[in-house]
Amino acid sequence: MRCIINFSQLILSNYLIQLFHPMQTNPSTKHLISYQQHLQSFIQRYNQRTKKSKKLAQTNRPFLADNKSFVDFNITLKEMFYPIVATSSLGSKIWDVDGNEYIDVTMGYGVNLFGHNPSFLKEALAAQLEQGIQIGPQAEFVGEVAELICEFTGMERVAFSNTGTEAVMAAIRLARTATKRHKIALFSGSYHGHYDGTLATTVMINGNLQTVAIAPGITQDVVKDVLVLDYGNPESLELIKYYAQELAAVLVEPVQSRRLDLQPQLFLQELRQLTIESGITLIFDEMVTGFRIHPGGAQAWFGIEADIATYGKIVGGGMPIGVIAGKAKYMNAIDGGLWNYGDASYAQEKKTFFAGTFCKHPLAIASAKAVLQYLKAQGNTLQEQLNQQTLQFVKTLNFYFKKEKLPIEMAHFGSIFGSTSMGNNFTEGESSVIVFDLLYYHLLYRGIMLRGNGGFLSTAHTDKDIERIIFAVQDSIEELKEAGLLASY
Repeated sequence: MRCIINFSQLILSNYLIQLFHPMQTNPSTKHLISYQQHLQSFIQRYNQRTKKSKKLAQTNRPFLADNKSFVDFNITLKEMFYPIVATSSLGSKIWDVDGNEYIDVTMGYGVNLFGHNPSFLKEALAAQLEQGIQIGPQAEFVGEVAELICEFTGMERVAFSNTGTEAVMAAIRLARTATKRHKIALFSGSYHGHYDGTLATTVMINGNLQTVAIAPGITQDVVKDVLVLDYGNPESLELIKYYAQELAAVLVEPVQSRRLDLQPQLFLQELRQLTIESGITLIFDEMVTGFRIHPGGAQAWFGIEADIATYGKIVGGGMPIGVIAGKAKYMNAIDGGLWNYGDASYAQEKKTFFAGTFCKHPLAIASAKAVLQYLKAQGNTLQEQLNQQTLQFVKTLNFYFKKEKLPIEMAHFGSIFGSTSMGNNFTEGESSVIVFDLLYYHLLYRGIMLRGNGGFLSTAHTDKDIERIIFAVQDSIEELKEAGLLASY
């Protein structure tokens, strides 16, 4: 059968050649046809398998402004750029509107440590629903949940918000209140939610390194008190020393979810000592690591006691929640500090502003109580077994990648895993990004739902699930290699 490539197809094929084989200056017509045929064939197969999800994306787009996607928009893969619409979930599985089954390693962006819909959480939520959703009065179990969080984390006091972004925002405000300083330091590559005050980066302007907002709509005034440093670099400690008298806090994602291979324990220990000596608040953002790597989170794992730590995800059991836990000297700025009935005591410490209609939501608090009680009953065993399972999973994948001489390497921190090949902020360029995007869609087609180039294992994932994931990775890579879209080094 004769193949004819029209002008637009030729442009697209040449674009693909430049992406995947930038050193190949004279690609043959055979290669062009191979790339084009594979892409067109796969897009058709993927669209057919997930046609209802695609139809809903098109129907909803005029009304729904939605940026939720595990890959960035790319014109080459445009026809596959839509979210899978789920209808149900249980354990390690999700089912979509087309009836497809997926092994889910997205796990709610790290929320579902116990898999989807575990019975102990369903029972806790059903019991609370039977009692009602009372917004305004105090949630019945809130004090018990706060005490359990203090027990797990070693912190003295706890406050609740609705999201992780709000928790980080409040932690920074508490640090500024306690220290009477304004500047904060954070590290490039970290993610602390979508609060304007943390959405900063550094760029070279007229030969000088300057802090700027990362996106439109964030004013320069909001980020002018943010110092963005290189994580794990000893020179960053010197800069913290230089700005010590201006810094209210250093905000740290102990192991960055985008850079799992960087686990700088010594750097964190030196940072802790420096912040103590300089009177700087050390804030650990434990949205991802909290209760996952260890019952006491990254603080317990690295043996470092932060001044404030923020949590969410796992502790909510699927319900929206944010937690600010810290030493009393910081947390007292929420309510003025401790006092007692029956004497002359009263709240004497200076307060800052903190509020939220749905803070301490009864369903979130009931779910958190069930999660913490379950974790307490399991002890360290739950995390230790899950960490070991993830280690073996990553080792198996890396053995395969090395054997096949592929430029891919996986890293993990506990039960979080991801590729290190694209580096921080995808420094290897557009070609590696689009290859990973295409690999993501191939895995999704085979029933594996990833979080971009990685994900999370849960206690619901079985050895059979992991075998299926590994087989899907191998099968996807073989198809990409056959099409000439992925080459050995």
